[in-house]
Amino acid sequence: MNFVASVADAPSTPGGYALALRLDAPLDIRVGKISATLPAGDYLYCGSARGPGGMRARLARHMRKNKRMHWHIDQLTAGASLLGAYIVEGGDECALNAALADLPIPIAGFGSSDCRRCAAHLRFWPEGAALPSDWENARKAAHLPLEGGGRAA
Repeated sequence: MNFVASVADAPSTPGGYALALRLDAPLDIRVGKISATLPAGDYLYCGSARGPGGMRARLARHMRKNKRMHWHIDQLTAGASLLGAYIVEGGDECALNAALADLPIPIAGFGSSDCRRCAAHLRFWPEGAALPSDWENARKAAHLPLEGGGRAA
């Protein structure tokens, strides 16, 4: 696992990723027939990139503000700051999501409408909450000052 702060640092290979996002204000979103408001705070969204350009291409799309809304995550990336991404070459979004099982799910079904294993692929990252040790080690190896809950140190 690695942590990348910019799309330029992401490989063009397939894999799984967890976007680290920050909402500075509440955001109204829709997931199917469900309307909900995500409170301000930090979130981790688990996804995968298997198509052309791999994780670099997928992360570049997530970082663009002006894009056609296609996936649930597009609503969140349009209103959030992207802090970076935890990446695993050849990895799987469901395995990344399972590693975050101690973090709360803010909206059932978010990002997982085509997944039979996960209740959601979005996790709320409360202030002070620690991530699994390999995630923390990846962040530290990238020399980034994020602490639990994504707050700057």
